[in-house]
Parts: sequence; structure tokens; C-alpha cells
Amino acid sequence: MKIVNKTVHPLKHPDQRVGVFIDVQNMYYSAKNLFSAKVSFGNIVKEAVAGRKLVRAIAYVVSTESKDEQPFFDALNNLGIETKDRPLQIFYGGEKKADWDVGLTVDAIRLSSSLDAIILVTGDGDFLPLVEYLKFNQGKHVEVMAFGGTTSAKLKEAADAFTDLSEDKMKFLIRDKRYIK
Repeated sequence: MKIVNKTVHPLKHPDQRVGVFIDVQNMYYSAKNLFSAKVSFGNIVKEAVAGRKLVRAIAYVVSTESKDEQPFFDALNNLGIETKDRPLQIFYGGEKKADWDVGLTVDAIRLSSSLDAIILVTGDGDFLPLVEYLKFNQGKHVEVMAFGGTTSAKLKEAADAFTDLSEDKMKFLIRDKRYIK
């Protein structure tokens, strides 16, 4: 797996307290569009923690009226990943929206005082100000984990470390027989 590490911050060590913040929609659509696969969130969290002390792992998810996604939410909880859900908004005309950027950002800032390292599992460039704030205003070690092909170049550059999940597809993807290319 390719890890880009351009940091002057301490290396990963067992005493670091880490928080993992997962942008589920970003990861889901990246895996689906790039590889016709689903994401192994349990393996991502395990890799993110890397033998350090996990304080919180939070997945930001979207719920629908049908609640078809409930088994997925239960699976995340069974892996020790807390879920925060927001209902899918459907606007007049059919446009759909379910954005968790602000919620994830607020949680990362709010919890940063009890963390040494913050791991963002997203490729969304909208998180660039969060990375910069956590690094330069809070002195935190910030890592990003995502699929390189759909990750903002500026987000990769700003992070202390970037893990390209595409480098180990067998570990971070789950093939769905319906979607195999």
C-alpha cells in the first residue's frame, strides 16, 4: 500500500489517541464508480488505527424512508463503528441531497482536544479547510484515507499522510457479484 508521508509530526506510535471520521457516501460512490465494489469499512478502520488507541470511529450515513440500509448500519455498529444518520432530503423536482460535511467537521473539531491524530476517510476536497485548521490551529496530525482516483489532489497534499486505498483492493473492497466488471 502506498502511503505518502510528508510530515514533521511524530510518527504513528501506540500511545497516540486517534479518531476516525468516515464520509460513507463519498467512499460508497468512489468504490462503486471506480471498481464496481463495496467498501470494507472494518478493514479501513483497522488500518487507520494502526495499533494506536482508538477513541472514536464515526461513520456519517444517510437513511431513507424505507430503512433498507438498516442492516448496513447494524453491521457498522457491530464492527465498533458509531453511526450518525441524516435522512435523505428529496426536493420538489426529484433532486436529492444528504450532506454530512458540516456534521463531520464539527465533530472532528469538537473531539480534537481528546485526539492526537485525526483520520478522515474521504476524498472530498471540501474538507481541505478542516485539515488545515486541525493541523495549523490545533497542532494535530491529520491523515486522509481514500481511493486515489477520486481524491482531491489538494486534500492529499494538505494531509500529513495519505493512504490510497486503491493500492490494496483485496483488503479494502468487497466485490458484489452483481457488480463485478
